[in-house]
Amino acid sequence: MNSKAPVVIGFVFISYLMFVGITMFFHEPTLEDMDWEDRQSHNQHSLTLLNLGQSIDSVRQSLGGADFSEAKTSGEKQLLILFYRTHHKKGDGKTTKDECTPLLFINSKLAAWGEDTYQQYLDSEITL
Repeated sequence: MNSKAPVVIGFVFISYLMFVGITMFFHEPTLEDMDWEDRQSHNQHSLTLLNLGQSIDSVRQSLGGADFSEAKTSGEKQLLILFYRTHHKKGDGKTTKDECTPLLFINSKLAAWGEDTYQQYLDSEITL
């Protein structure tokens, strides 16, 4: 009496390998699927492609959700600052603002990014 178990196990195993191979070939990871190192590298590269005046929607499409954000009004202007992780400092498992690059939006348009940007945001007058 011949056992069919090895044939069935072999078929299941080959099917599994084909499924994994096809999934890996066609799957496009989202920004949320990336580990912190890949996301940080992606952010560093994406920042080099930014343009002043770019819309907030366009930036979010490229960079995804920010790690931190703050907003306020100053006169007639709406200010929004988004922080994206770009450089690792401390291996504590937490992302902090000092590991991020700030992007400043005025009325939903990119106005500045980089080291001095957060101070510009803090120095602007607050109007309620």
